[in-house]
Formats: sequence, structure tokens, C-alpha cells
Amino acid sequence: MKEQRTQVQAAREGRLTAEVAAVAQSEQVDPEVLRQRIARGQVVIPANRQHAGLVAAGIGAGLRTKVNANLGVSPESHSIDVELAKLDVAMQLGVDAVMDLSCAGQGEAFRKHLLQRFSGPVGTVPAYDVLAYSRGELADVRPADWLAVLEQHARQGVDFVTVHAGLTRAVAARLRAGERRLNIVSRGGSLLFAWMAATGLENPYYASFDQVLQICAEYDVTISLGDACRPGCLHDATDDLQIAELLVLGELTQKAREAGVQVMVEGPGHVPMDQIVANVLLAKRLCHGAPFYVLGPLVTDVAPGYDHITGAIGGAMAAAAGADFICYVTPAEHLRLPSVEDVREGVVAARIAAHAADIAKG
Repeated sequence: MKEQRTQVQAAREGRLTAEVAAVAQSEQVDPEVLRQRIARGQVVIPANRQHAGLVAAGIGAGLRTKVNANLGVSPESHSIDVELAKLDVAMQLGVDAVMDLSCAGQGEAFRKHLLQRFSGPVGTVPAYDVLAYSRGELADVRPADWLAVLEQHARQGVDFVTVHAGLTRAVAARLRAGERRLNIVSRGGSLLFAWMAATGLENPYYASFDQVLQICAEYDVTISLGDACRPGCLHDATDDLQIAELLVLGELTQKAREAGVQVMVEGPGHVPMDQIVANVLLAKRLCHGAPFYVLGPLVTDVAPGYDHITGAIGGAMAAAAGADFICYVTPAEHLRLPSVEDVREGVVAARIAAHAADIAKG
């Protein structure tokens, strides 16, 4: 049986995969130039071998800025039909990727529908599923459970996974000694921080990063290195905790590349306008030019109900400075779970921001 290669391994061998050819055509770029950027890690094509019917999309240098929408079932909103209605609206408005942030028992069922219905890249945060998988308290979760859920998502067909591997015990110690107003606002990061505090163990994604890479290489899942320490308010932007985690993410980016695994890096968060360009350039520098994925960033803390606007301002600035992937922010970001109309507003705002940035990039 012929060994299957990841997109980056094939690119390093000089081979043009069907996905590279498709992305080159849709983006109107030279296939050979695209192959070289993938080989260097400047572009990723999230394309799990298990995702039937996937239409490949590229994220990174020289390509159109991509937009992601977040969906998912939860104990407060567990209707799969409602989430699929949100998906339909996002698709109609041309969203490039979708993340399933389900944190309820029906997450696996919703993900199955999502992978069948959406032809673009689908991402998840496996940490959200770990309690449902282990069926116990957080302190009872074993290190192997975090990896088992990751493999379960990869086997199901997701194309990229957010893994908060940069929140090490050493980084977490800085949080306790710091002066943050909002400590950890990342849900995945909060779960891992609480688990490390309860068990005294190292972050399993960091401690067993080689196993994480083996799982992702087997299915060609792209790793999105999550920023557990992203600032949740302007006061905390670009602080020592954020930078400490970013340094770890730079090391893990190199390890992923050495293992032939595609990797991108996630960024903030709440950032004042005068710090956005510096944040993007710093992330690109410390993480060796890996594609950069931003949530917003939001440029003010005082506009709840209008955060699709504050996120679009920050997203446009970040993408113009070199960010490659924007996660939409809905008007409901700090208030409640988004409605179908919130999803519409969020996608529209993010797509306008991405387009404005692409004009600036030429």
C-alpha cells in the first residue's frame, strides 16, 4: 500500500496535488508558486482525507483573506436544525470555512451533518468535547482522553483543529503572578488551565505534541495553534502572558513543520488599533511566517451588541497587515448565543473587512 503524504510533504517533494491545482485555479495564482509557499509553510490547505466532497481552500501568503463562521450545539441551544439554518445563511453569503464549537452531547451528530452539507474546510476545538467523551468530572479526565477526542474528530473528517498547546504550566504560572483584568477568556484554554490546576500535570497537548502530530499527519489535519492567553480586554493586549505563549507556539510551529503537518497560528482577541499591526508582525516573526488566524480583533471593549462592527474594524486592519484568516464576530459576541440574523450580520461584516484588506494588499 502506497504511503499517503500530507499536502506539505507532497509540496516538498515537488508534487502538485489535486488540491493545490484547485486552489491555484480558484485564486488565479501560479501552481508552482503556490506549491513553494506550501512547502515553506506560508500557505495551508486544510483537507482531511476523510472529508468527502471537500472543495479545497488555501489560507496564507498571496491568497485571498478567508472568513470563518462559528456554529455548534450547546446545552442552551441544542437544535441541530437551527444550527444548520445558520450554516445555510453563512454559505449563501460566501463564508470560506466553518468551525463547529459544539459543547453538548449532540456535537458528533451535528458535525456529521456539517461535514456532509458544507463543502469547505471544517474546524473544531476537540477540548470542548473532552468532558462528554470521558463522562466524568474534569479532574477525572486522563491525559490520553484529550488525544482520543482529537483522533475521533480527525477520523470523522474535520480539516483543521484548534489545539491550545502553548498554555504550558510555565506559562500558566505567569498568569497567577500577572496583572490581568481578565485572566483566560478562551474556553479551551480555561478547560486546560483548570485541568492542570486540578491534576498537577502538564498540558497534554504540549506534553504529547508528538502524538498530536502523528494523528494529524495520518489524516492530513491542519493544526491551528490556539491562543489560550489571548487578551479579553484592551488592558491585557500585548502583555507578557500573550507573548510568552506566542513564543511556545513558535517552537511548536517548527515541530509541526518538521513532522510534515500543516500548521497555522491563532491570534487575539481585544487589541487597540495602535497595536494591531505590531501584533500581526510579531506573530508572523515568532511563528516563522505561518498563516495567521485572528478573532476580530475587537478594537474596543464598550460596544456589546455591535461587536460585528468592532471586529470588522480590527479584522480589516489585521488582514491588511498580513493576517490570512478572519473569524467572524457576531453582534451577540458578549451577550448570548447568536441567532440566524446575528450570523448573517457577522459574516457580512467579516467579508467586507476581508475584501477591504485584500484591496490594501493588492
